[in-house]
This record gives sequence, C-alpha cells and structure tokens, in this order.
Amino acid sequence: MEPSPAKAKPQGRLLVSTPLDAKDELEERLERCVGIVQSLTNGLSEREANDALTANVCKGQQQHEEVCLGLFTLVLTEPSQAQRCYRDLTLVNRDGMNVVLVKINQILMEKFLKLQDVPRTQLVWLVRELVKSGVIGADGVVMTLMKQIAGGDVSNKNLWLAESVLDILVEQKEWVLKSGMLIAMSVYTYLRLIVDHGTPNLLSLRQKEVDFCISMLREKFMECFIIGRDLVRLLQIVARIPEMELLWRDLLHNPQALSPQFTGLLQLLTARTSRKFLACRLTPDMETKLLFMTSRVRFGQQKRYQDWFQRQYLSTAESQSLRCDLIRYICGVVHPSNEVLSSDILPRWAIIGWLLTTCTSNVAASNAKLALFYDWLFFSPEKDSIMNIEPAILVMHHSMKPHPAITATLLDFMCRIIPHFFPPLESQVRQGVFNSLNFIMEKRVLAHLAPLFDNPKLDRELRSMLRERFPEFCSSPSPPTEVKMEESVALEMDNHVLDKEEGCYDNTEAAFSDDEEEVNNKGKKREFRFHPIKEAVLEEPADITPYLDQLDDTMKEKVLQLQKASDTETQCEVMQEIVDLILEEDFDSEQMSTLASCLAELFKSHFRGDVLPDEITEESLEESVCKPVCLVFRNLCTMQEDNSGFSVLLDMLAELYQKQPKIGYHLLYYLKASKAAMGKMSLYESFAQATALGDLHTCLMMDMKACQEDDVRLLCYLTPSIYSEFPDETLRSGELLNMIVAVIDSTQLQELMCHVMMGNLVMFRKDSVLNILIQSLDWETFEQYSTWQLFLAHSIPLETIIPILQHLKYKEHPEALSCLLLQLRREKPSEEMVKMVLSRPCHPEDQFTTSILRHWASKHDDTLGEHIKAQLIKNNNQPRKRQRYSHTHTQLTLEQILEHMDNLRLSLSNTKNNFFSQTPILQALQHVQASCDEAHKMRFSDLFSLAEEYEDSQSKPPKSRRKAPASSPRSRKGAAPPANNEEESASSSASEEEDSKPKAPKRKRKGSSAVGSDSD
Repeated sequence: MEPSPAKAKPQGRLLVSTPLDAKDELEERLERCVGIVQSLTNGLSEREANDALTANVCKGQQQHEEVCLGLFTLVLTEPSQAQRCYRDLTLVNRDGMNVVLVKINQILMEKFLKLQDVPRTQLVWLVRELVKSGVIGADGVVMTLMKQIAGGDVSNKNLWLAESVLDILVEQKEWVLKSGMLIAMSVYTYLRLIVDHGTPNLLSLRQKEVDFCISMLREKFMECFIIGRDLVRLLQIVARIPEMELLWRDLLHNPQALSPQFTGLLQLLTARTSRKFLACRLTPDMETKLLFMTSRVRFGQQKRYQDWFQRQYLSTAESQSLRCDLIRYICGVVHPSNEVLSSDILPRWAIIGWLLTTCTSNVAASNAKLALFYDWLFFSPEKDSIMNIEPAILVMHHSMKPHPAITATLLDFMCRIIPHFFPPLESQVRQGVFNSLNFIMEKRVLAHLAPLFDNPKLDRELRSMLRERFPEFCSSPSPPTEVKMEESVALEMDNHVLDKEEGCYDNTEAAFSDDEEEVNNKGKKREFRFHPIKEAVLEEPADITPYLDQLDDTMKEKVLQLQKASDTETQCEVMQEIVDLILEEDFDSEQMSTLASCLAELFKSHFRGDVLPDEITEESLEESVCKPVCLVFRNLCTMQEDNSGFSVLLDMLAELYQKQPKIGYHLLYYLKASKAAMGKMSLYESFAQATALGDLHTCLMMDMKACQEDDVRLLCYLTPSIYSEFPDETLRSGELLNMIVAVIDSTQLQELMCHVMMGNLVMFRKDSVLNILIQSLDWETFEQYSTWQLFLAHSIPLETIIPILQHLKYKEHPEALSCLLLQLRREKPSEEMVKMVLSRPCHPEDQFTTSILRHWASKHDDTLGEHIKAQLIKNNNQPRKRQRYSHTHTQLTLEQILEHMDNLRLSLSNTKNNFFSQTPILQALQHVQASCDEAHKMRFSDLFSLAEEYEDSQSKPPKSRRKAPASSPRSRKGAAPPANNEEESASSSASEEEDSKPKAPKRKRKGSSAVGSDSD
C-alpha cells in the first residue's frame, strides 16, 4: 500500500509540523482514509475504480465517510489528481457533500493556520468547485473562509486569500445573490478590507473590492441593511474613495435611490449590529485568544498574553486598523456571565484600555474611539444592551488615576462627537449619549458620574464643556450612605470592578471614600487595595468522569488507582507509574491534555493548601515536597535536557499549567526546597519556554503573582532564590519588587533586610536602581517606605540615585522625599548632591532643600560653602529667566540658587550659625551682584547686603582692630578676618586663604574696586 512510506515521513502532507510535534489526530485520520481509497483503486482503470468506490460506499455509513474523506484529502494534497478526485467525489457522495462541508469547516476553524501551501491553495480551489456546483451549504463554507482573511494584515498569503475569495464571489455573482446573509457578510468583510489596501501596489485589488461592494449595495441594499449601524461606520471610513463618495451621498441625501424601503440614515443607525458581523472580522485564532483572556486570565496577570497578542497581530503599521475590529468585538460580542463578572477575571475595559494606550496612529486612534462609543450615539434602552456601552464608561473611570490623559481624550471625544458626527442628527446623537449615561446610572455601573465629569485631574476647558453638555450628571452626588444597591442587576453592573488598582467602589455596604474625599494629605490621592477575604472552601470529591473515556485502558486504570489511593505514599507510587507510562515510546501524546485535566482535578486539594511548613527545618521541607505532583518535578531533575523524556515531561507540565496555573510556583518551591533539586533552578527556565508563550520573564512574573495572592510566606521564602537565580528578569524592573512590598508586613520586611545585609539577597543593582525607585513613586505609602528600607540595606552609593530628586514633587511624593532627606542627612555633601538639591523648584510649602541645606550648613559648612560658590559662579554667565523644571536634565538656574540661598538665610537668621560669614559664599555673592540685573538685586537685596557688608569691611577695616591704609584684599594674605567673621572655623580660614592666592592680572568691575580681585 502507498500510505505506508508516507506515514514513515516525519511530516505529513497536510499540516506544517516539526519533529517535536505529536502527530495530528485529524491528519492521521485523513491519511488513513487516503490509504483506504488507494487500496480500493490501485491498478484499476477509472471506470473500475469508480465502480469499486461506489460498491464500497454502499456497505454502510462508515465506509461512505471514509471514501469521501479519502477523496477530499487527495484533492487537497494531489493537485494533479484534484479534478478527477472531485469528479469521483460528486459521483459516490450520498449526503449532498455534507461530510465534506463539515470537514472543510473544521479545517478552516481549527487547522487553517497550520495548512501547508499546497493544501491551502487546493482548499480554495475546492470551495470554488463547490460553489460552481451549487452545493447546498457552500455559502456557509465561503463565510467561514472569509473569516480567515485577517484585518490589518498585508502579507502575501493574506492578500492572496482575500483576492481568491473575492474572485469566487465576483465569478459566481448569481449564486451569491441567492443568499442574503452571504451578501451582507461579504459586503461587511470587503468594506472593512478596503481600508488596508490603499498602497499603490494594492490599488488594483482595492478597485475590485470597491466595485464588488458598490454593486452589492446598489443592487441588494436591503439585504445589506441587516448589518445595522456598523455599515455606516465602515462606509464613513472609505467615503473619500470617488466611487464610494457617490454612494455615500445617496445614503445621506437620496436614500430612495438605494431602496424604496430605505427611509434614511437614522433608520440604519438605530439598528443594532448583529454579533455575527462583529465576529466575522476576527480570525478564529484571534477570537480564541480574546475569549481566553476574558474568561480564563486573572486581572493583573494579563501582560504576557497581551504581549503575545501584540507581537502576533498588532506589531505592524498596517495592523493598527485591527484595533477597531477588536474593540467592536469586545463591546458587542463578549458579554461575560454573572459568575465571570463577579470574579477576578480580566475585565473587558482593561483590554480596551490596553488597545487604546498602545495605539500608534492618530487615525486609528480616532477610529478606535468611535468604535468604542458607536453604540452610545443612538442608544435605546429598549433595543440595546447595557453590556455594549459599559466598557467605555469603565475605561474612563479606571483610567482616571493611572492614565488621566486617556480619560480626558475619551471624555473630549464624547463631547465633540455630538455636534460633529452628523449635524442634521445632532439632537438624536445627544439623546443617545444622554440615554447611555442615564442607563449606566440606572443599572449602577457607576453610582454617580460627577467624580468623573468634574475631576480636578481634567483641564478646566474640558470640565466646562462637560458641565455645558451634561449638566444633569455634573451635580455633586448625595452622601454615599444614601445610595442603595439594586438587587437584580448583576449582569449589567460592573461587579468585576474590585480591581487591583482602585479597590472597590459603588459598594455602599462597605465603601471607600468618594473621589473628592480621597484627595487628602496635601492633595495626594490615596490608593486602597481590595483584598478579598478567603472563604473556607468545602472540599468536593474530584470528578474525572468526563475525561476517563478519552484515556487508553492502561492509563485509565492508573488514574483510577490514583483517585482511590488514600495515603500519600500510595499516591506517589501510582504517580510514578503514570510518569513511567508517559515516558514510554508508544505513549499517545493526544492523551496529554486529558491526562493533565485529570491530574489537575485530582490534585486540587494539594494546590489549595499551604505549601510551606509552619516550622522550616530540613526534615519539614523534605516532607513538604513528598507529594504526588512533585514526582513529575523529581523525574525532571534526574534527567538530562537532551533526553527525549525530558521534553515529554515538560510538555506534560505545560499542559498541567494551562489547567492549573499554580503549578508554576509549586515548581519554584520544589527546586528551592528539595535536596534532589539542588542547583537545578535553571529547570524553571526550560519549563517557562515549554509553556504556551515561551517567555521566562512573563511566566516568572505570573507565577510570583499567583504565589503572592495565595501565600505571602512562600513568596518571601522564594524571594532570595528568585533574585539570585534570575537576576536579568528581576533586577531590571520593579515588577517583582512591587508584588513583594504590596503584601509583606513589617516582620517580613525586616527578614528581607537581614537577607540583604547577610549577602543572601540582592534586590537592586546600580544600573537599574534609579528606574525602579522612580517606578515606585506611584505605589502605596507602605510599599514605598518598604522599598526605601530595602534599598538602604544595600551598599549602593547615594549618588547613584540622587537624580531621582528631579522627579519628586513635594505634594505627590512625600514618602520618597522623607526617606531621601534622612539619608542625605547622613552624607557629606558632594558637588552633585548640592547641584541636585538646589535644582528643586522653590515653593513656600516645600521645605526639603532648605532643611537639608541647613543641616549641611551646621555640619559641613566649609564643604557646602565651596560647592554653592562653584554653582553660583558657574551659573552666573548671564542672568537667565527661570526655566521650567525638566524630568530629564537638571535645569539649575541662578535664580533658583539665589531663592534657596535666601530661604536658607531666613532659616538661619535667628541662630548663631555663621554659614553666611564664610568668605567663599560672600565672594560668590559679590561676583553675582556685580553682574545681575536690577530686578534681581532688588529681589535679593537682603542676601546681597551680606556681600556689601563684606566688601565694606574689606576696603575699610575698623580702626579699633587695625591701623593700616585701605588696600585691596589681595594684599591681606594671612591677615585676620573682619569683625563679622571672627567666629569662622579653621576650615573657613583655609578656604579664604585658598581663594585669596595671587591670580592672573587684576580686573576691576564697574561699581566696586574689590570685586575684581576677589571674585576670581
């Protein structure tokens, strides 16, 4: 038989695979069917072969299906035989091609991305033949095929598919016109694709698409009408194309030209778009990934999934147009159940916020905002769903703190779209938006809108516009205690708002303060974290019945033994036997996923309990890793990485990880706690690469986040090992650090500091510590104080992080400022420190600079004096207007220095401190006074008067002290200081001597004979 050699090949002829991939079950079945057909027809003429196939299909349903699928597979894999095989298929088929149509749909939905080039081409050819033959159900296959044309993708394969399907639709137009749904779906698809095909090399394809859409819209407008309001959105985007512009004008001004039944634009805009149209512009793979994120991924753990999606579908300039499709799909199709809404699953608004914040094109951003608000514009509570408008209001609400610019731009868009969407319908749009906001409050998505519309973070103009547009929603809310929850709105209200950033809101039974009340402590808005109370879990017996039938008999027997085993030792023995079965060469890898589901169910009590023993000893740690699930870990540790069984066990773990994400941090614990795993922590990297996304950083962060939520003690126990084993993943950002300080208590903080002091733990390194501390400025108060304590436990020079002063604002960052102040207090001032301190903007309420300068003036007056003199002279090239404070470079100005100096002078005025009696300071003030303008002299007159007194004392010394003719200070080398300097320290005298050494030719400045000689 011919199939035998084919089976020996490492790769089949249908799907792309690698030597490591298990044989695909569908491909294997189709190859078996090919073998059956070939065994029936080998050596026979065409007539004899046809008779043999016909005789075989008459034997029963199974034989009929095998022959049809065998011929179908030959059409896909043997282009030279395709015509003959299709003819035979039409002759022997007994069910109207139903078995073939079902298999085509299965391949399109599940395997299309894996198809090799030849089968992909042949599949499109086969669909064309089915359409030509008028097979009933072919329209469904064509619609499924159109779904595979990805939006925002101009790769050659995608363009080929778009053009091939379009050719079928154009060639078989009469057949297309018989199906109203196919007309609407194809118009919706190609109207959307026209946007992606605007480059010169694609204009011929775009013209074909335009001609097709116009033809369908003009001939069958009422069939296209079923699309609903999104038809207008798509037409609006392409309306500038000349041919489209004519249609657009008819739509706006002459609707009867399109259909006598069409009364006008409003009729179309008030019709809600069906989910099937919104879903048709996402490929099955995109749809699967989005549905996974919105049903399985926990909020806070979405980054790696978003990164993967970004890399796969949103990384090119052309892909920006896909964001509209994704947003419309999320708003109109993804409507989570009550159970999901009330859980910690990733909410829809978070995904939309990510799509908006990562958008890089202004045009795409505008279209994305329109897609988000599109159901608002003509919202009717009777026809439309609260779930369609809920994401937009929640994006604005939750972005107010972390991304106020997003909230502002969305509110601005909402205001401006009312008059500008379509001026003749302005009143209807206004009513639609009003209905939306009213319904949002009625359904308690938000309890009140005033904190959003009249928030201090919004600029004055926008707040004014919101008050003008929506006065009804801008009034101050009633006291929270008066707000009562409605009982039956679980679906509509956003129960998942117990988010990780904002805490809970709208829950008046146990509410945090309103937005206005949270603005306290000198204007800083405090964050509150919501930590759900862990309820006692009733242990339910493991139910693996749905999976058992999918296992082979041997494995099924072992799994049942594992379920019945009552003691840990027996469970471990059975688990080892299961591992041995997995490692056997003839193990069917198709069972891997099912087996993982069984194990996840059987071990759920293990994953629910505490991992770390109460008392940590060698014996207790070793005992804690003697559990059945650890058998897989132990076998991995004993294998070499090039062993074939090693990759099989990793695949097993990866499957188990999908069912039970806690397996990740359990593996980390095993690698640290078990003696058998000593020095094997690198195994975790292999595990991370074997998981779905294959990225160590995101996998590690996700596992540590899961650990943080389940067991803080375990998190602290793992922390030293994680930082030492994975420094590149942990030290370059503050992600893990934030997880730790968000949950530890003061005792655990002290323990971590001890680990740092003993050299067991390094949480900061010089090249990244500054960025991490800057990141921490947005964290909660205790988190920030803990971060600074951990930083101070390291021996990192303070000068490494002193540039953080440029980012610190006295109202917003009191935690960092206070920690930095105490640390600077212990340091001897360096030139860079003084420069950074002086660079802070002056504000009457900000005492940071004055307080540290005053401390240094009492402890290190000579050093501080020299550094201030250097800064004054360096910045005295010419008087400059104060520059805006920069976050990237220290913008130190002369005026800033003088302001800080004057504040210091006032602070020291009632003390015996002689800082301003030092010669370097006075000389620098003379230098500045001689060149600054009158405004500065007037403003800092008290400060400059010190220099004038010094000048007078230099030029006219008191008679009671010395009887020498007035002379230049240069001739006074070694002389006693003036009266007002009698109490100067020895260091100050030394400084004076150094500054009065002979220097290059004397220069006299206008206005003072002494300045020229001393200021240099």
